[in-house]
Amino acid sequence: DMKTYTFDATIIGHGQMNAAFIEFPYDVEKEFGTNGWVKVRATFDGFEYRGSLAKMDHHCHFLIMTQAVRKAIGKQPGDTVHVTIQKDDQPRTVEVPEDFRKKLDENPEVQTFFDDLALTHRKEYVRWITEAKRPETRERRINKAIEMLTSKQKLS
Repeated sequence: DMKTYTFDATIIGHGQMNAAFIEFPYDVEKEFGTNGWVKVRATFDGFEYRGSLAKMDHHCHFLIMTQAVRKAIGKQPGDTVHVTIQKDDQPRTVEVPEDFRKKLDENPEVQTFFDDLALTHRKEYVRWITEAKRPETRERRINKAIEMLTSKQKLS
């Protein structure tokens, strides 16, 4: 079972970009046995997020706080946020149903676009398709999904 790190952190804004992050106040090498990227499951004020602890050129590891996360919890750089972090060993893949996969296979360009989408977006598409109650609804959704992916749309 996974160790959970719980702490309060100040949201740090990143210069000109509309980006923000929090610093991870533990020694990543000691805690995770690596100085590289560590995939994590986090919550910011209870709002769930999957991302990676990264170091890049920073003096310590940090976790990006996306605009969507900040909007969801109503916080901005300078605010304090309650954070929990766990190492994320879940595979970041989504089970694509056979009928949808077949359609994707027919169109390599669409398939590549789909496979490059973030996990959450791929999951959205799959959930939308698999939630259809009737076969004809499901088929309609698959065709609509292919159409949307062809025009490079995310399902929002």
